[in-house]
Amino acid sequence: MEAVGGRSASTIVGMIPEPVGATGRSVASVDYRLAREATLQAWRDGDLTGSQVCDAQPELRRNAEFCGTTTKRECPVCESNLLVEVTYVFGPRLPKHGRCVTTVKEMRRLEERAATYKGYVVEVCTKCGWNHLSRSNLIGGT
Repeated sequence: MEAVGGRSASTIVGMIPEPVGATGRSVASVDYRLAREATLQAWRDGDLTGSQVCDAQPELRRNAEFCGTTTKRECPVCESNLLVEVTYVFGPRLPKHGRCVTTVKEMRRLEERAATYKGYVVEVCTKCGWNHLSRSNLIGGT
């Protein structure tokens, strides 16, 4: 397993539930692959510059480096670095700017709450700054 920021990738893999969550109930899920491909095609066609598609904010890059989960997917822009997924959750009783969730235990606590949260997974290249929203899911509401 790849270690990210001193953490084993196995501890944070699968934090955002797939279409059926750990509780066995359905959750709303949105996949942004089509938008990702449209953005990459616009970059390849010259409609977007490298600085427009590789514009990860410093905090997102830090979270990717120290809190993210390394994937086996290569960056589609620089093609020399593996992508890292970072998970953010927004909702009641969380900071206005959301929370970067780094452990399965923390995600499970949110899933068990009565309140409903919105989770987002962002793929990031820590080398060139490529970033794109990968998927989003509803969490909690049990």
